[in-house]
Amino acid sequence: MTWPSTTLLAQSVLSGIFIGALYGLLGLGLSLSWGLLRLINLAHFGFAFLAAYVAWQLATVVHLDPLASLAIIVPSLFALGAALHALMARFALTPFSSLLLTFGLTGIIEALIQWIWTADYRKLASHYEEVRYRLGPLYLPAPELITLALSALMALGIWALLRYTDLGKSLRAAAEDAPIAAAFGVNARINSLVLAGVCAALAGIAGVCLALTFTLSPSQIYTWIGVVFAAVMIGGLGSAIGPLIGGIVIGVSEAVTMALTAPSWAPLVSFTLLIVILLVRPGRIR
Repeated sequence: MTWPSTTLLAQSVLSGIFIGALYGLLGLGLSLSWGLLRLINLAHFGFAFLAAYVAWQLATVVHLDPLASLAIIVPSLFALGAALHALMARFALTPFSSLLLTFGLTGIIEALIQWIWTADYRKLASHYEEVRYRLGPLYLPAPELITLALSALMALGIWALLRYTDLGKSLRAAAEDAPIAAAFGVNARINSLVLAGVCAALAGIAGVCLALTFTLSPSQIYTWIGVVFAAVMIGGLGSAIGPLIGGIVIGVSEAVTMALTAPSWAPLVSFTLLIVILLVRPGRIR
């Protein structure tokens, strides 16, 4: 095995941080839904890709800046996420039932994307991809920097909301003991609708970052599920900052593995880390 140069290793670590930030942003809504609402919402990935394609459409047809498209995507997905949660709450779904329902919904979203945009690959062309910064010998592409900034901002914002606001305290109280929280006046129904909407909106933000960085294809929805699940498990269910940390750990591990060995070894890293975490701390799955 040929040992790579220090510059290559440093660039690999940097690339791992960038992709890990996207893992964390994709996993943030899933972590909150699973940890606080006790619902495993796989439609989160479908929402992210739907947002990515909408951002591509707006940028291609209307020439709207991808970041400006968030003004349309975020409230739309907030409403869609709240409506989906209202449906699931109406039938009192268990976590396993919610997983099956939302997996089916993800398939419907994939079919809808293929119907509207076909299965052809789409690449969002924006002025951001032409911007690259230099940090010594290292390159920092603008789309990846935007993803990292948004991921950190969303994680810290959600953490502050859960820790310091009445809504956040109510959500945590209801997740711990719903009957006692209700006895103290917590309106779990309204709060859960708001949180479900926020989770879907976070998926929309992740989708725009996805469109900025990657070529889109409807079938790619399922390729993200495993690694994002691993990031969520490593970070902890219901955690705001955990998925970002878990995602960066996985991203850096994969990038360094690819630099030292071969790309085919990279997918083994995330699941090996997940297995180790579950063996050491099986209580992370509740």
